[in-house]
Amino acid sequence: MTADDVDLYVSRSTLWPDVITALRPVLLRCDMTESIKWNKPSYQHAGRNIAIIQEMKEFLSLMFFKGALIDDTDGVLEEQGANSRSAKRMVFRSVAEVEARANTIEAYVRRAIAIEDAGLSVPPPVELELVAELQARLDRDQALHAAFAALTPGRRREYHLHISGAKQSATRESRIDACTPRILAGKGLRDR
Repeated sequence: MTADDVDLYVSRSTLWPDVITALRPVLLRCDMTESIKWNKPSYQHAGRNIAIIQEMKEFLSLMFFKGALIDDTDGVLEEQGANSRSAKRMVFRSVAEVEARANTIEAYVRRAIAIEDAGLSVPPPVELELVAELQARLDRDQALHAAFAALTPGRRREYHLHISGAKQSATRESRIDACTPRILAGKGLRDR
């Protein structure tokens, strides 16, 4: 997918087309190529993903894949979510905001490119300490234990977050019951 695909994306946008249009030239000044990846405008340098534009109802996000490694001297980066480890984003709500922050955007993009060029990576997560009910179930059920261990670290974490998010033990147990067939099938929580 190419820049022409990004043009088409912007022409079909109903949320933030003007803000995307203002942001694109700032990003392209940083020696990046643009394409559509994950159905969104995405920006690469030397074939490596640097940032992606995400349209939300309340704002437009420029999400940096390794934003956690960027020195946020201006305090403009936000967490993607409570459980996000590496991605951070800049948020925009108007063309004027993009124009006023163009130098900052460019500086942060250049920092993100330098991180990629240096081959830096976000450190691996600390070892996941499973919620007690899930750990007890895995200890009792060897097939479930083996299936859970075979999942990717991200899928194991997603199950843990889903199950541990329940306040009551009974609810955590019922979530484990509901998730068990998916785990045994080797699927993540949101896989089809």
